[in-house]
Amino acid sequence: MTTKGTIKEAILFSKELGEEMTLLIYLPPAYSPLYKYNLLIAQDGKDYFQFGRIGRIADELHTNHQITGTIIVGIPYSSVHDRREKYHPDGPKNKAYIRFLAHELVPYLDEQFPTYQMGLGRGLIGDSLGATVSLMTAFKYPHTFGKLMLQSPLVNEEVLQLVRQFDSYHLLEVDHIIGTGETAVKTTIQTTEDFLAPNRELSHILKATNTDYTYEEFDGDHTWKHWQPYIAKMLVKMFPS
Repeated sequence: MTTKGTIKEAILFSKELGEEMTLLIYLPPAYSPLYKYNLLIAQDGKDYFQFGRIGRIADELHTNHQITGTIIVGIPYSSVHDRREKYHPDGPKNKAYIRFLAHELVPYLDEQFPTYQMGLGRGLIGDSLGATVSLMTAFKYPHTFGKLMLQSPLVNEEVLQLVRQFDSYHLLEVDHIIGTGETAVKTTIQTTEDFLAPNRELSHILKATNTDYTYEEFDGDHTWKHWQPYIAKMLVKMFPS
C-alpha cells in the first residue's frame, strides 16, 4: 500500500521579481525535521502535479524505497504570458527569475526545511520552456543546482552558446529527453519550431563533456502524454535510494 505525502501551499515574496510567488510544496511520507532531504524544484509546478502526477509518483517511489527522501517544490505560472516572460531566454523577466531561484527560493527552502544545502542535493526539472530556464539556471549556478532533468527544452543559439562556454561540467548530472515527433511544435506565440534538431545538437555538446549525462529520444510529440511516463525514471536516476 502506498503511503501518501502531503502537499501544502506557501507564498514567498520575490524582491527580484517584485511579486508574490506561489509554491506547491510536497513533503514525502513520514517526513520528519530530524532527517535531511533532497530538493527538487519544478518549473510549471501546477502542471507537474496535475498532468505529471509527480506527487503520486513520489509517494510510490518513497514507499517502495526507490528514492531517498526528497521534497518537491512546484512553482506555478500565473498565465501563458507570465510563463514566457520568465522562462524564455529572451523574456524580460528571465534573468530576474533565475536570480529568484538561486538567491531567494533556495535560501528560503533551506531555512524552512532540513535540506542537504549542496549542489548535488538539489535538482531542477521542467518541460519545454520550463526545461530551458532550468538548464540556464543550473549552468549559471552549478554549485547550487547539481541535478538537471530536461523534458523537451526549447534550445536556441543563446542556450547553445551558454552550454559551449560552460566549464564546470563535473558538477552536474543531467537527464535529457526529446521526442522524435517534435519537429514542428506550435509555440504560445503562434510560431512553429523544430525542437528536435537543436536538442540533438545540445546532446552532442553534452556527450563530449565530463558531465554525468543521459540522453533519450522517445517516439512521440511535445505533450504531457509522453513526458509523464519519464518522471519516475528520472527521479530514480537522480535521487536513488
